[in-house]
Amino acid sequence: MAKQKAKNNRAQATQISNKKDSSSTLMGIILWITGILVSLAVGFGMISRTLTVPFIPTIITVIAGWIVVIGSIISLIMAIFNK
Repeated sequence: MAKQKAKNNRAQATQISNKKDSSSTLMGIILWITGILVSLAVGFGMISRTLTVPFIPTIITVIAGWIVVIGSIISLIMAIFNK
C-alpha cells in the first residue's frame, strides 16, 4: 500500500514537472520572439534616423542600427538551425 502511494506521488510530481517545463518553454519562446521584434524595431529606427542618440553623430547611429539588425537576423538563423 505504501509503495503504491509513493509511486502515485512520483507520477503526480512528474506530471507537474512536465507542465512547468512546457509552460517555461512557451514563456521562453514568447520572450525570445519579443526580443527579436524589439531589436529589429530599434535597429530599423536607428537606420532610418527616427531614433537618434544625443551627442552621437548620425553615421555612428546608422552603423549601430545595422549592427543590431544583422545581429538579430543572425540570432534568428542560429536559433532555427539549433532546433
